[in-house]
Amino acid sequence: MKKILFLCGLLLIIGCKSKHGPEKDKVVILKIEDVNSAQKNKSYELGKRLLNTCNTSKFKPYTTSEATDEVIKNSTLEKLTRTCQKFRVKYGNFKDIKLVEVIQNKTKNITVYRYKADYQWKHTIKELRVTMNEENKVSAIQSKDWKDIYQP
Repeated sequence: MKKILFLCGLLLIIGCKSKHGPEKDKVVILKIEDVNSAQKNKSYELGKRLLNTCNTSKFKPYTTSEATDEVIKNSTLEKLTRTCQKFRVKYGNFKDIKLVEVIQNKTKNITVYRYKADYQWKHTIKELRVTMNEENKVSAIQSKDWKDIYQP
């Protein structure tokens, strides 16, 4: 009987051991003035160039020194034209972007620049996220509705 109680107790201890899930990303919100100005300017220029396509219908493709192959492949004039048609109907002409927040993900070694996009019609605030990798290249660009709290 003692052996059975001992085994049950041992199984209970082993069964209750905490399990380690996937490691959470280490995310830090940086002060805008502390961010590398060259990378900050590059993210601004590349993000603005993309959104300006909606006003001009002209897009200067990203180079391999500006963006990753994935971003270059996905930012074609045809794809941008389809997106721009929807945006112009919903939001009007694109005006400018304003840097609001910079998030550094130390686990993935990327920096996310969150911009508020200013459009002609103000009924919806749009966000442009420009993600820069450790090679100082754009590794992702996203447009979404603005949320005050960063959600990866």
